[in-house]
Amino acid sequence: MHGLVRKPFPGKSVMRIRPAFRGLLAALLAAVVLSAGSTPAMACTRVLYEAKDGTVITGRSMDWGEDLKSNMWVLPRGMKRDGMGGPHSYTWESKYGSLIVSGYDIGTSEGMNEKGLVVNMLALVESDYGKPPEGSKAISMSTWAQYILDTHATVASAVADFRNARFQVQTLVLPTGKPANMHLAIADPTGDSAILEYVNGKLVIHHGKQYKVMTNSPTYDKQLAIMEYWRSAGGLLKSLPGTSSGADRFVRATYLLEAIPTEAKPLYISGVAGQKFHFQAMMSVLSVVRSVGTPLGIDVDDQPWVSSTIWRTVSDSTNRVVLFDSAMTPATFWVRLDDLDLKPGAPVKKLELVGGKTYSGNAADKFVDAKLFEFAALGGHFEAPKK
Repeated sequence: MHGLVRKPFPGKSVMRIRPAFRGLLAALLAAVVLSAGSTPAMACTRVLYEAKDGTVITGRSMDWGEDLKSNMWVLPRGMKRDGMGGPHSYTWESKYGSLIVSGYDIGTSEGMNEKGLVVNMLALVESDYGKPPEGSKAISMSTWAQYILDTHATVASAVADFRNARFQVQTLVLPTGKPANMHLAIADPTGDSAILEYVNGKLVIHHGKQYKVMTNSPTYDKQLAIMEYWRSAGGLLKSLPGTSSGADRFVRATYLLEAIPTEAKPLYISGVAGQKFHFQAMMSVLSVVRSVGTPLGIDVDDQPWVSSTIWRTVSDSTNRVVLFDSAMTPATFWVRLDDLDLKPGAPVKKLELVGGKTYSGNAADKFVDAKLFEFAALGGHFEAPKK
């Protein structure tokens, strides 16, 4: 292969790489390979969809190297929260109630609050959170997503808060023995979006409706550059990268997100529940997330960025509905936030998913009163799961 020009198959056109992009591509691919070499077995994809009628939906896959032992929780307004950040931990009281999905029941991996704000955490091995200045406030990674869900109704509000830097996020060690190196995406019912990453000890924020897709390594600025390369090379029309790396999934997810309809499709709407467009839209987004997933059970030792998809969510910010789609059990169900009691003083409720429990339809009435798990503190130690 010379100059990255492949000999075409019969009847196929050649995709020629413009010379201006060759150096860029080589540098970016090197970044992907180097980052993947130290990545723990975890990888996810997030997409943000906006329809012509203004419906806003976030889809995400949770790709993880083992059962994450997730459960769903209902957290009402008015809960006092500790950021679990050590002696100078930041504290707050929840202004908004939320529906969350936990990870190992030691932290919030994602969720939607009653204002339709959606937060998703995804792995980013390059994350470097730095050290907070002496005496300054900090919070544990386990509470990062929950803080945003508790305290903000819009992406713009959350971004302004983090630019104010009232505390610094610090990572912790997961039960897998790996550090929880994560970045975070936020979306709201207007379609506004933000990506938050800690790089070289500093918080980097990408804010704007154009930031619709997020995966994992490399850092988001490099992901955008790789995406621009594929657009310029004509790859979105002629060919797509096919590995499970974060960069390849970013390109495929972008292509598929741009391809799905943004209004009712006459050929399919008759088969959609109630012939309602927002249901068609949710299923279109779910199909995108499923398409970029990794089959259950795949684990490649020398390719640690390859990890199985274990569950997916589709969060409709406009109608405040969260759909949960398990990849480990035959279970797809949804929860309407309007059916939940989020008033101050209402009980915390839990929908148990651990152990392969299955639900169908609207599962809002299947939640039961429960004591909330304890968010993992900085410096905490957790028993690694037995192999």
